[in-house]
Amino acid sequence: MGVYLSTPKTEKFSEDGENDHLRYGLSSMQGWRATMEDAHAAYPDLDASTSFFGVYDGHGGKVVAKFCAKYLHQQVLATESYQAGDIGTSLQKAFFRMDEMMRGQRGWRELAVLGDKMNKFTGMIEGLIWSPRNNEKNDHVDDWAFEEGPHSDFAGPTSGSTACVAIIRNNQLIVANAGDSRCVISRNGQAYNLSRDHKPDVEAEKERILKAGGFIHAGRVNGSLNLARAIGDMEFKQNKFLPAEKQIVTANPDINTVELCEDDEFVVLACDGIWDCMSSQQLVDFVLEQLRSESKLSVVCERVLDRCLAPSTVGGEGCDNMTMILVQFKKPTHFKAAGAEEPSSEAEANNSDDTNQSE
Repeated sequence: MGVYLSTPKTEKFSEDGENDHLRYGLSSMQGWRATMEDAHAAYPDLDASTSFFGVYDGHGGKVVAKFCAKYLHQQVLATESYQAGDIGTSLQKAFFRMDEMMRGQRGWRELAVLGDKMNKFTGMIEGLIWSPRNNEKNDHVDDWAFEEGPHSDFAGPTSGSTACVAIIRNNQLIVANAGDSRCVISRNGQAYNLSRDHKPDVEAEKERILKAGGFIHAGRVNGSLNLARAIGDMEFKQNKFLPAEKQIVTANPDINTVELCEDDEFVVLACDGIWDCMSSQQLVDFVLEQLRSESKLSVVCERVLDRCLAPSTVGGEGCDNMTMILVQFKKPTHFKAAGAEEPSSEAEANNSDDTNQSE
């Protein structure tokens, strides 16, 4: 009903990269949707010992997904928690920080610049008028100065985005997720979900929604949003008596930390345009099959997108924007020396339970 194109846009943005510890490939495609609202970030060398990958699936517009792709990894780096080695806490703070940064004149201007051409032009003009008057530029990622202007009381965007992020440091994998994008690891050919899809009908999500004064109708929050957690969507975060993690919709991510072992082959991060069409295990099986004959990881991602693309818009599945990042581990000797056998088996058992619950 106006949401879909008459023919799908199958042109893809693809990229490959690597460092001493891993290789990655990614691909994204607009598909049948009238606009492309997915975004992604891939930084194999976020710092000397850390890699960062993220997928962001926007709804109601593309700007929040693009904002997260531009700023979330920077905010992870900027936290004191990250400097102290507490990556999980730094990720949680960065997710909440996105909502804070998108408010006010500065937030409005940044979102306008990331918007469509008309908004971009307007945003640039506003920026020239309402930027700080001195000659110093606020380039520090943790310095988000308050700005006076006609949008100083901007409450933040009504559009939103999922965020599913994976950080790899040495033999540790830390996953943060808000929404229904998903991270899956292949361990000896078995798929394990490292994130949980935050749908409104999940009991813990439903309880928070109702306690915050919201309701669920037809599987949607207040009858409109089919996600229980997201960055943005500020209309669902207006209860001044509740902290951010207890709002109707929250940006609070689940954090999952896994010790990597020799059996771990690759990690996939993908938006729900993929998971609507393939289960976690089906995707792992498909990737393993492709890797037998294809070494370029972005090509494997492209084949997944083509496999998921629907022939028509009749069914709905396979008609969404699609984005996928495939991260393949190289096999350094530190896996053998890390003594990760015991924590790995525990994580595997936990993640197996998560897989059974989610699928």
